[in-house]
Amino acid sequence: MNKILYNLTLKDLTFPHPDNALAEPNGLLAVGGDLSCQRLINAYKAGIFPWFNEDDPYLWWSPDPRAVIDIDELNINRSLKKFINKTDYQVTVNKNFIAVIMQCADAPFRNDDTWILDDMITAYIELHNAGFAHSVEVWQNEQLVGGLYGVAVGGSFSGESMFYRQRNASKIALIALARLLKSHGIKYIDCQIQNPFLQSMGSKEIPRAEFLICKHKDVLKPLSANFWQTRQLDYR
Repeated sequence: MNKILYNLTLKDLTFPHPDNALAEPNGLLAVGGDLSCQRLINAYKAGIFPWFNEDDPYLWWSPDPRAVIDIDELNINRSLKKFINKTDYQVTVNKNFIAVIMQCADAPFRNDDTWILDDMITAYIELHNAGFAHSVEVWQNEQLVGGLYGVAVGGSFSGESMFYRQRNASKIALIALARLLKSHGIKYIDCQIQNPFLQSMGSKEIPRAEFLICKHKDVLKPLSANFWQTRQLDYR
């Protein structure tokens, strides 16, 4: 049976099952709708995320395979360990979400137009204010030099983007996030789509069906009320 691209209405906040996603382009599941908090939360619960360019309608994806980092397999090579031992970076969580997402949208290493458009920025700031989107910040001499942000539903964390202004800053943000999640028994970070940087840090691709099983388990994991409170994080 040929799969179809689902059209979302503004009133319907539900999504088709990710198994209905197209094979080409890989993972495209639905088009339309909006970026309301409830729709985004429903999407991330189901292993779906928005990704579109400036001239596109809202596009919703669940690719197969899916890129994840098994936190126990996070790759910290010898040179990075040496850097960690001598650096003066400090890391925080949720200290300045807006600054992080704005820096990610304007990251200097991007060779193409950003997909973090004004609509996305507004929507994820609202999601942050609702307690579902979170940032990790890396500081040097009180200057923001790196960070990442993503969406957490229950114990499941989906990374959205990261940036760096100084050497290894985004790597240290990822390490700090992994340590935080592992402290509460969370095994995976959802990386969505594989890229060379994530692969260098230990990201691997797993079948979507396997990912969705892990996703469901993590979504149901309760976290303490202060899990995402603003504070300093350990990365050593």
